[in-house]
Amino acid sequence: MTTWVERMGLKTDPVIFSISAIFTIVFVLALVIAPEPIGDAFAAGRAWIVSHLGWFFILGVNLWLGFLVWTAMSRHGHIRLGPRDSRPDYTNLSWFTMLFAGGIGTVLMFWGVAEPMSHFATPPLPGVEPYSEEAAKDAISIATYHLALHTWTIFALPGLAFAYFINRYDLPVRVSSVFYPLIKDRIYGPLGKAIDIAAVLGTLFGVAVSLGLGSSQIAAGLSALFGWDSGVMLKVAILAVLTAVAVVSIVAGLDKGVKLLSNINIGMAVGLMIFVLICGSTLFLLRGMVETVGLYLGNLPRLAFWNDMLADIGPNSDGWGWQGGWTVFYWAWTVTWSPFIGLFVARISRGRTIREFVFGVLLAPSLFTLIWFSIFGWQAMEIDGIGAAARDALGDQAGALSDAVAESVPLAMFAFFENFPFADLVQGIAVLVVAIFFATSSDSASLVVDMLCTGSPDPGPTRQRVFWGVSEGLVATMLIVLAGDAGLTALQQVITVVGLPIFCLVFLMIPALILGLRNEEIDHITIGKRPGLSKFVTTRLTPPARRRGSELRHVHNDVLNDVSYSEEPCWARFWALSGAVGGVKTRSSRSCRRSASEVRR
Repeated sequence: MTTWVERMGLKTDPVIFSISAIFTIVFVLALVIAPEPIGDAFAAGRAWIVSHLGWFFILGVNLWLGFLVWTAMSRHGHIRLGPRDSRPDYTNLSWFTMLFAGGIGTVLMFWGVAEPMSHFATPPLPGVEPYSEEAAKDAISIATYHLALHTWTIFALPGLAFAYFINRYDLPVRVSSVFYPLIKDRIYGPLGKAIDIAAVLGTLFGVAVSLGLGSSQIAAGLSALFGWDSGVMLKVAILAVLTAVAVVSIVAGLDKGVKLLSNINIGMAVGLMIFVLICGSTLFLLRGMVETVGLYLGNLPRLAFWNDMLADIGPNSDGWGWQGGWTVFYWAWTVTWSPFIGLFVARISRGRTIREFVFGVLLAPSLFTLIWFSIFGWQAMEIDGIGAAARDALGDQAGALSDAVAESVPLAMFAFFENFPFADLVQGIAVLVVAIFFATSSDSASLVVDMLCTGSPDPGPTRQRVFWGVSEGLVATMLIVLAGDAGLTALQQVITVVGLPIFCLVFLMIPALILGLRNEEIDHITIGKRPGLSKFVTTRLTPPARRRGSELRHVHNDVLNDVSYSEEPCWARFWALSGAVGGVKTRSSRSCRRSASEVRR
C-alpha cells in the first residue's frame, strides 16, 4: 500500500486511506448494482438497533453530559487545553460565532420549523390533544431538548478529548490518539488504524446524509419558487452543484474566501431570524422566548430520560416507538458528525481551560438554539392556530402550515415564509443560506477527513481532499437514489446503523479522559502563611474587617489566576515509551512531582 500511495504522490497513512477509500468505492458500486437488498439490510439493522439499543443511546448522552459537567467543576477545570503558557487564539465573541457556524446552522435551518410543527400536529406524549396549547408547549420542549444541550454534549465530549490529547500532548490528529491511555502505543498499530478507519467512514456517511437532507430542502425551496418537480433528478443535480462548488474551493485554495462566505451566511441566517421577529407577532415571540427557557428547564429531566418504553404494547406498534425516528435518529446522526465538529471545536479552543471549554461549548450554542426555536417554532404554530378558539377564528387557514409540513418536511421553512411580506425574496435568501451552509460543510469535512487520514493539522495534497469531497457527493447521491420516494426514512435507516460503532467509540473516550486527568500533577495552592485560629475567632464584622476580607479575597483571586500546572502529566504509570511521542518527552514519576514545600518557596 505504501508504494501505491507514494506513486500517486499522496501524503497520508496508506492503510487508513486505502481501506477507507476502497470501502467507500465498493459501497457506492454496491448501491448501483443492488440497491434493494442493501436498503433492506439497512432497514433490518436500524429496526434491531432501535428496538434493542435505543435505551443505550438515550442513557449514554445523559451520562456524557454529567461527565462533562463533573469534569468542568472538578479541580481539573483549570487545566489549559494546550501548553502551560498557552492562551486562547480567539476572543469570546469570535469563538462563539465559530461554534455556531461549525455545527448548528444547517440543522436549525432544516428543523427550525419542521420539528415543532411535527410535534404540534402529532403529539408524541400520550393524552395530548393535537393543535392544543399543551401540544404547543410540548412541541417546543421536545425540539429544544433535541437540539440544545444534548446535541452539543455529543460534540463537546470528543471535542474535549481531541483538545486535551492533541493540543496538550501533540499526538497525531487522529481519533485513535484519544485512546492512548487505554491502548498505549497500539494506536500506531492495527487497533489504532481500525479506530481511525471507523471514524473516517462514520464522518463520511454522516456528512453524506446531511448533504442528502440539504439537497431535499434546497429542492423543496426551488419547487416553491419556480414550481419545479422536487424529485430525485433535481436532488441529484443539486448534489452535483454542491459537490462542484466544494471541489472548486478545494482546488483554488479559497480558504479565506470560504471563511468570509461562511461569516456572511451566518449573518444572513441571523437576519432571517430578526426578520421573522420584526414582521411576525413581535410581542408574542418576545414573551415566548422567556417562556421557552422555563419550558426547557422544567421538562428537561423528564424528556432526557424518557425512553418510550410502553410503545411496543400498542396494537399498531412497529416495535420501537416514536423515539426511533426522532431521538435515536438525532443522536446517531449527530455522533457521526462528532469527529468532524469535535476536531474543529478543538482547533479553535486551544489555550482555553477545560471549564471554559465545557461551559462555552454547551451553553452558548444552546442559548442560541432556544432563541431560534422561540422565534420560528412559536411563530409557525401561531400561524397554524394554537387551541380550538384560535383555529376557529382562522377558519380555512387553520392547519395549512401543518398540512404542508406533513406532506414534505424539507418544504417546512419555505411554506412558513409564504406567510410573510416579500415571500419570494425571503425564500430565495433561505435557499441560498441552506446551499452555502452545506457547500462549505462539505469543503470543511473533506479537510477534516483528510486530516484524520494523515494525522497532521496541515492539509495534504489537493488531490486527496478532492477525492474525499467527490466521495461525499457520490455517497450522498447514491443514498438519495436509494431513498427514492422514502426520502428521510431511508436516510434515517442508514445513519442509525452507521452511528452505533461511532457512539461506542465516543463512550470509550470517557475512561481515556479520566486516566489522562488522573495523572495530571496539579500544584498545591498556598495563600501566604495560614493565619492562626484565634485571629478568626476575634475578628469582628466592622468596616475595616470587611475591607481586610476584601483584600484577602483579592489576594486569593490573584493566586488562583496564577495557578500553574505541570507542562505534561505523569504518564509514567502507564506510558510505555521512554523517548519522545509526537514531540513530547516523557519524564519519570519522580521528576514530575514537586512537593508542597517547593511550591510554597
